Amino acid sequence: MEELDRSRAFARDVKRIVVKVGTAVVTGKGGRLALGRLGALCEQLAELNSDGFEVILVSSGAVGLGRQRLRYRQLVNSSFADLQKPQTELDGKACAGVGQSSLMSYYETMFDQLDVTAAQLLVNDSSFRDKEFRKQLNETVKSMLDLRVIPIFNENDAISTRRAPYQDSSGIFWDNDSLAALLALELKADLLILLSDVEGLYTGPPSDPNSKLIHTFVKEKHQDEITFGDKSRLGRGGMTAKVKAAVNAAYAGIPVIITSGYSAENIDKVLRGLRVGTLFHQDARLWAPITDSSARDMAVAARESSRKLQALSSEDRKKILLDIADALEANETTIKAENELDVAAAQEAGLEESLVARLVMTPGKISSLAVSVRKLAEMEDPIGRVLKKTEVADGLVLEKTSSPLGVLLIVFESRPDALVQIASLAIRSGNGLLLKGGKEARRSNAILHKVITDAIPKTVGGKLIGLVTSREEIPDLLKLDDVIDLVIPRGSNNLVTQIKNTTKIPVLGHADGICHVYVDKSCDTDMAKRIVSDAKLDYPAACNAMETLLVHKDLEQNAVLNELIFALQSNGVTLYGGPKASAILNIPEARTFNHEYCSKACTVEVVEDVYAAIDHIHRHGSAHTDCIVTEDPEVAELFLRQVDSAAVFHNASTRFSDGFRFGLGAEVGVSTGRIHARGPVGVEGLLTTRWIMRGKGQVVDGDNGIVYTHQDIPIQA
Repeated sequence: MEELDRSRAFARDVKRIVVKVGTAVVTGKGGRLALGRLGALCEQLAELNSDGFEVILVSSGAVGLGRQRLRYRQLVNSSFADLQKPQTELDGKACAGVGQSSLMSYYETMFDQLDVTAAQLLVNDSSFRDKEFRKQLNETVKSMLDLRVIPIFNENDAISTRRAPYQDSSGIFWDNDSLAALLALELKADLLILLSDVEGLYTGPPSDPNSKLIHTFVKEKHQDEITFGDKSRLGRGGMTAKVKAAVNAAYAGIPVIITSGYSAENIDKVLRGLRVGTLFHQDARLWAPITDSSARDMAVAARESSRKLQALSSEDRKKILLDIADALEANETTIKAENELDVAAAQEAGLEESLVARLVMTPGKISSLAVSVRKLAEMEDPIGRVLKKTEVADGLVLEKTSSPLGVLLIVFESRPDALVQIASLAIRSGNGLLLKGGKEARRSNAILHKVITDAIPKTVGGKLIGLVTSREEIPDLLKLDDVIDLVIPRGSNNLVTQIKNTTKIPVLGHADGICHVYVDKSCDTDMAKRIVSDAKLDYPAACNAMETLLVHKDLEQNAVLNELIFALQSNGVTLYGGPKASAILNIPEARTFNHEYCSKACTVEVVEDVYAAIDHIHRHGSAHTDCIVTEDPEVAELFLRQVDSAAVFHNASTRFSDGFRFGLGAEVGVSTGRIHARGPVGVEGLLTTRWIMRGKGQVVDGDNGIVYTHQDIPIQA
């Protein structure tokens, strides 16, 4: 299952933030203050403060800074004889006292330059046992935040009576990490950010190139896999405290991010929902897989689950689809919220308008999807249907039956509703399924996948439908021709071509959707305007939308061409012309006829006759869907017979080329190939055949003693 983006963790509005900065970030070599990093941190916090965020800072570094200053002072005041003696370790509490004033002096100087006021609050572990202290703490901090003051907390190590970290079981906090978690809970923060000297939590030592950053910490998975301290696979001191603090805060309801304080932009990236650092959240187990699965594991699990699905009765398989339809409607609000986040992120990233249009789940889309799933459920069970029955010899009967293909790999872009259609078709046809959607629809795909798989009974298992989380997994999947039976790419020409060139698995798909409408000289003008407008404007981003309008030359003389052009331009369609049309209509010339706009734009060209139109379609089309508008039946039949496309229409919009509109319930895509399935691919396109023979002990024995009859037997209704 795919991890959801950070934005999921911050679905509620974040206003109050606790930021904890570690000693390794505040200080550099020798304990000196890292002025550059500290200055960048103060700038980030000042910007947040001016943007209306309530910022609370917990800062380490006093002990290290004080130790550096006292060592210098000790060196200055020592004689040569003193330096020959063994040097004693400096008292940590004295270091804390000296360093704290210096640390705050630096903070105040930097914040003053940024026109921000800061305040120092030193606290002790024992103070938090006092209810009145906690009450006063909340009131003081609230007053400061209302005045746009940034409170800077630190443990008062100089006078602390607490024993070594984690050795005192009665302690309320043990270090600044656990103090930050405590303050986040006590002050009701919306987010806790722990800044470290590494990017986050790793699967091994951060210096090891084989180690991977853990983007989302799943307690059920990671708490037993990762060890800390001297034997830590992470290879970093201090991470123990951070993880313990993060887990405590996260499971009490405060989202936590551990990330690097070395990057000047990390706090801003966290708040924008970008995947930096390691996220701790009480719902993390719902978003990320508890166990790692290889590409082969996913494919094998899908096959095993598909066999369990096929073993169910027809009614039980039908019920799964009905349950999915109900679940989609029940979770509509959540699905729409996730989709809106995807759309907003796509717009912010400046993605093409056509891509964003395919991404949007418009009002009523969930209800429409639920209707299509229910329609699939009500269809005749496609599995195990007898297609042909033959008496091979006396008492020897052979049946050709419908059977699932096995495991499908579908790679699709943009449209999250495609996930629902594909998943429901896979379930109806008894196939296992692996899905890889585009990163722009990550949230939408993740929530839809969860809703669907949660509705699948445990007797079959949610692994029937696997969601591939990263593009890096695709090459491994494409090598699994022994466990994946069909690949269906739904996307750009480049995507389809790339997949075809890198796998031995059969590929079913179409490259481009360059659909034509040819308006013949004998057309009904009003009908032509309706069909042309619908084919282009009903859903410009669809693969069955008109991309090229071909018009008979005679229609220029009787003004029909101008009426068609006006119908498009008045609705905001940008027109490009072929050599003839651009000269006649004074519109820009198209760079190529072989272009799929997927937007409110199209190419227009004037042709001699129906034969020229057919020739143009064969030279520049993609064999998807093409249409003729004419009242001449002979011309219509000529066009229908000779145009070599998956779908050819007479007096009907190309937008009808769709699995649902064809009555297939839904589609996994439109195939422009000529092998196996062609056109909108519904349930039947996901089936193959098996041969079942029933005999009475017959043997071949060199065909001696057996009389072949090969008689067709009527199939019982």
